[in-house]
Amino acid sequence: MELDNDVQQTPKGGFHCRLCDINVPNKASLDDHLKGRKHQKLYSVRETRRLQEKRSVFVSGFQPETSQLQLTDYFEQFGPVSEVIMDKEKGVYAIVEFGEVAGLQAALSHSQHTLGGQKLRVKPREKKEFRYIPKKKQDTKNLLTVEQLSQDLCQAASVNEQMHRLVERFQLSESERKVRELLVELLQEVFTEFFPECRIVAFGSSVNTFDIHSCDLDLFLDLENTKIFQAKARSSSEQGLLEDTCSEDSILSDIDLSTASPSEVLELVAMVLRKCVPGAHKVQVLSSARLPVVKFSHRELGLQGDVSINNRLAVRNTRFLQLCSGLDGRLRPLMYTIRYWAKQKQLAGNPFGGGPLLNNYALTLLVIFFLQNREPPILPSVNQLKEMACEEEQCVIEGWDCTFPSQPIAVPQSKNTEDLCALLAAFFTFCEQFDFAGSVVSLREGRALPVTAFLSKDEEANEAPVGEHLEMEEMRAKPRAPKLGPLNVLDPFELSHNVAGNLNERTQRSFRHECEEAAKYCRSLQYQRKSAKGKVWGLVRLFIPRDGDAPSSTGDAARQLVVSIPFKVTVLSETLRRRLHSAGDLFRQLWFTEVCKAILAVFQRVLGCTVVHGKTAEVPKGGYEGVDCSDTKTIGKGVKRTLSEEEALPICPADKKPKLHSAAESGVVQWWCEVQHRVWAGRRKARRDLLKSLPETSRPEVGSVELEAEVTQRILLDHPAAEKLLQFAVEAKVLGGTEDTRAELRFTPCDEHASIFQDFFHFLELFLPKITEKLLEKVD
Repeated sequence: MELDNDVQQTPKGGFHCRLCDINVPNKASLDDHLKGRKHQKLYSVRETRRLQEKRSVFVSGFQPETSQLQLTDYFEQFGPVSEVIMDKEKGVYAIVEFGEVAGLQAALSHSQHTLGGQKLRVKPREKKEFRYIPKKKQDTKNLLTVEQLSQDLCQAASVNEQMHRLVERFQLSESERKVRELLVELLQEVFTEFFPECRIVAFGSSVNTFDIHSCDLDLFLDLENTKIFQAKARSSSEQGLLEDTCSEDSILSDIDLSTASPSEVLELVAMVLRKCVPGAHKVQVLSSARLPVVKFSHRELGLQGDVSINNRLAVRNTRFLQLCSGLDGRLRPLMYTIRYWAKQKQLAGNPFGGGPLLNNYALTLLVIFFLQNREPPILPSVNQLKEMACEEEQCVIEGWDCTFPSQPIAVPQSKNTEDLCALLAAFFTFCEQFDFAGSVVSLREGRALPVTAFLSKDEEANEAPVGEHLEMEEMRAKPRAPKLGPLNVLDPFELSHNVAGNLNERTQRSFRHECEEAAKYCRSLQYQRKSAKGKVWGLVRLFIPRDGDAPSSTGDAARQLVVSIPFKVTVLSETLRRRLHSAGDLFRQLWFTEVCKAILAVFQRVLGCTVVHGKTAEVPKGGYEGVDCSDTKTIGKGVKRTLSEEEALPICPADKKPKLHSAAESGVVQWWCEVQHRVWAGRRKARRDLLKSLPETSRPEVGSVELEAEVTQRILLDHPAAEKLLQFAVEAKVLGGTEDTRAELRFTPCDEHASIFQDFFHFLELFLPKITEKLLEKVD
């Protein structure tokens, strides 16, 4: 143990442990400490970190959408990869840890790294000093708050009352609101001195009616009138005005607001905050963010704030949320409840840092969309609100129509009489049964739109978004389409913005899983009725934090031998995207047909299985030796040639094609399969050896279909003796509409092959979806 480095003697004769950051009075206490659990654990953690650093490389230069799996596949050609850690904020770098130092040395000695046509920058991982960071005391305070909240909620008489109590506990108090208003007034006075006729406008969580304690103070600095003021002053012939605006003390003398870049203006805003606003500190300009802002804290008030200068749409969104809360009093308690539930389940609110979680705005819009779709509706669609607005309320911001009434009195009251308890249960059931993968949530229309409506680039370039009819000149200047992902929620006004575009499949699966569990619980008496025995009930059990990691993509399906292939527009070829766009409501059948072709190609062309069509999914106990497979193309015994790219693509025998298409269109397809070689065993080593044996210029791309087909060929060469290892049936069907669109493959092995099939199935769980997606990228 490195005592010389870890222990320092203090002037008074005691000792200071640098590793644990504690002082001990004498040598005996020091010995006890060094043998103690805390020191031993931190020492072990530090040694583990050092070993990880020695085996890790820093990688950058890859495309933003590159996955951990793609990086793992690429770097495994140099040696076993233990872990790949991606940059959570912007996805611009990754840390790749090898299982052995030899792998790191091989990667660093490689002259040039290329992935997906991008040149990678690979260098040794930076060595950082290990530091112990103790847990914040705030954690204990938060635990007490949760306990106190639970006690308060259990005392309520009904779930409805519990939801109202939740609002009372979390919303800003009158004194907190007043403090924020005074800070806004102070900032208005200060900034007016430097930017005449400017306006400071609060928006976001502080004022959108969904405020909570310690929420950020979002501010918009409106400089439009200041720009006009500056232009008039510069063209004025009045000497006095020129001196006022162009003197050495005036900030406007240093910048032309009409031509200055946002970062230049924000630097001036930051300077004003630092020098002229009492209590402002930790001022920081974030000019590279999606929306550039100046972040600051206020020391005395304990507030964090953001100042932006190009955010009119966000201000309008805040007005929209204020209107929705004014239209129906059930929205606020429902929203507070669902937000807190999502935070407790680690789905939103970023409670523990990191990860692509739902932001509160996306969750709020999802709840409003749910209320728009009740029967009868509780809230109208944005298009309906637009029709209710008067001429003076017309509003267009950056080309987007943001028109709606300014007062709730202009909107007819809803005839829906459901109480909060029923609405909360209905929300979870609604999300449980919603096809997030195949739909786009549109508050503008008040309904779900098929995701395929956003897939054609030509349509996006030449037509307005669905439900909107803006002028052609305005549309040409706009971003063409929202970023589509596992969950798509369109901003009600900026129709090119998917507010849930940051989510990944893991978070979406977690969200659906938690909604399923919540819907199930809300059907129980424990949710609906107060416990007569003093047990927790209602919202309290609903808020129990999630324990453990998110459910896997297979979950119970793995025990049932089921593999799911989700519908993901991001992996589809442009040709297939266009075809799906043209298919309209029939896109699922068309996509399923292409998925079936790709699955056949994986089994036949990539893994060398014998595949024939069957009529049932039941496997006879004696196998299917009588089935004639002579017309089914496959990789047979002793095949030694490399598959061409065309052969690796989804190809089915000519006399089988009509049968596949007709079956796929019906939504269910069955196959009989036979595996004669252990093509799943030793693939990593075979892949690594294959890549090393090929010239760098002729190596297939890591993770490609061509490479995996050649890996199978190498395994067949090393183990040419064929045997009837496995026989199994596969039933593929397409799901969607009332659940996420996906293809579900159910496997049924022969009884005599059940044990060995488990190994093959575990391999297929990851391999089959990944290679199927690769083939869908090539559909023409």
